[in-house]
Amino acid sequence: MTLKQRLSTLSLALLCIAPGNSFAETLNADKVNKQQGAPLPYQVLRNDIADNAKPGNMLEIRNGGYGSDMTAHPTNRNQFYALTDRGPNATYKKGQYGKGKIFPTPDYTPRIGLFEVNAYGNVNLVKTILLRKPDGTPISGLPNRSDLGGTGETPYDNMGQPITKRQDQPYDANSNPIRLDDYGLDGEGLVALKDGSFWISDEYGPHIVHFDENGVEVGRINAFAHDDRTRINLPAEFANRRPNRGMEGLAITPDETTLVGIMQSTLYNPDKKVKNLNVARIVTVNLKSGETGQYLYKQEKPQNSNSGIAALSATEFVVIERDGAFLRDKPEAMKHIYRIDLADATNLESLEADAALSQDEKLGLMINGKTVEETVLEKGWAELEQQGIKPVTKSLVVDLVKAINYPHDKLEGMWLISPTKLGVLNDDDFATWATKGKLEQKYLDQGKTVIDSNTLYVIDNLDLKEK
Repeated sequence: MTLKQRLSTLSLALLCIAPGNSFAETLNADKVNKQQGAPLPYQVLRNDIADNAKPGNMLEIRNGGYGSDMTAHPTNRNQFYALTDRGPNATYKKGQYGKGKIFPTPDYTPRIGLFEVNAYGNVNLVKTILLRKPDGTPISGLPNRSDLGGTGETPYDNMGQPITKRQDQPYDANSNPIRLDDYGLDGEGLVALKDGSFWISDEYGPHIVHFDENGVEVGRINAFAHDDRTRINLPAEFANRRPNRGMEGLAITPDETTLVGIMQSTLYNPDKKVKNLNVARIVTVNLKSGETGQYLYKQEKPQNSNSGIAALSATEFVVIERDGAFLRDKPEAMKHIYRIDLADATNLESLEADAALSQDEKLGLMINGKTVEETVLEKGWAELEQQGIKPVTKSLVVDLVKAINYPHDKLEGMWLISPTKLGVLNDDDFATWATKGKLEQKYLDQGKTVIDSNTLYVIDNLDLKEK
């Protein structure tokens, strides 16, 4: 770096701490290229597997993967935290021991990364926090047992062999069973508290797990009353989440008293017959009283994904709603951010029983003997309205395809930068994809020349003020 560059950097640093400067004036995120974004750094985990998308090429599995969610650092305005999910994986439907997932790096530990946007608009990795069990040993991303929220997926290695407790020996149901992890997380939602600790929501249970500043588990919330690790339980119907579409977003109110989680898509409540709906649920958990609330969110299209939520006030939030399309394949791909308000929505937990309404221990609110999802499937949202049940109000904040030609399929993270600025981040799936169970590189373009990677974009001129 030249002397002139060093002096420029010093001047910017002094500007950041000089009294009287506004939030927007001192933020390095303003330097991020508006159209191209700023890529996050990565390391290569493996590059010894054939890329089935481009014969002759080797697949580059990256770490990377910091896109399942993001959240602002509570005190440093130029830093944000980002979360990985369970690790590199791909759908595998033809396994000898049932359908499941390929885990080419089965010992991967899910983690949180602390990132900083420097004075030039580039993103640096400052620190990595590995997630750990209460005894301090690292967790994995492998599935839980089914009675604790496992998806029923068998974990396989990249050769199609089941991942067992002793991988150097053949599978045996008694002496060498398939390896599962009741502390394993497929993390999707992230909250950073002022005391340095974190809450993470996931797609398995769904679980909401509290980790200290070193990544060690100190508490847990889920829908399983028999799980002695929990001190608060979610309503039991949340255990009916659709596999791989669990609690995709997590926020906390500004006073840090209430967690707010949003499910990615419609619950399988009571079963997958309700799959093709636009009903998403939001849950609130008061950390002091343990009281929970439930609200409904009406998606724009059936089977859309809500993949992020961040708090503006005690009742107002911004929410990601998206499809799963790449811009390369679908010019009208949907990557929207909405503002929602719980204030005028119906809390399903507060409804009193009457001739039509009742509460079921496992299925939650019932309307004339049907779940909320069954009711919408058979009679539409109008039937909920007839019962006085209102979803959250919502209004569009920004369409990212129109605003910046957003190229990625999985918009999943939001960083509230200021009342007019929002950072967004994609999940790049560790640059790994699969077609018919064959691992391949994840590309952004039809020509398969641009590998998908975690990229920060900053959107400005927004209205994110509390109303």
